[in-house]
Amino acid sequence: MSVPEPYVRVAAAADIPESKGMPFEVTGRRIAVYNLKGAFYAIDDVCTHEDTSLSAGPVMGEMVVCPRHGSRFHIPTGRVRSLPAILNVATYDVRVEGGEIYVHPEPRVHAGRIHGA
Repeated sequence: MSVPEPYVRVAAAADIPESKGMPFEVTGRRIAVYNLKGAFYAIDDVCTHEDTSLSAGPVMGEMVVCPRHGSRFHIPTGRVRSLPAILNVATYDVRVEGGEIYVHPEPRVHAGRIHGA
């Protein structure tokens, strides 16, 4: 089965360890792809508080912790869960076909602030 355009191949599923995120550039966007118990998710790889790579931070369950100031983001939804960040990160559709991970280059629309929207 082929993945329809405009999805972009980013990695083999086997290349992203469980409970880890890896950074990629997809059509000029910094995106992190995470493996959570074999399910793959993609979010912006930039903390909304300061320009820090989220994929460099630890994953705790379904949360990624910003390595700079400790903001937490829920990986499946992109929702911010702790200060100092107050804005959510965008999420992206992910498909896995034939052991390869593909990411849609356009984010889903996510508005909102901490604990809201």
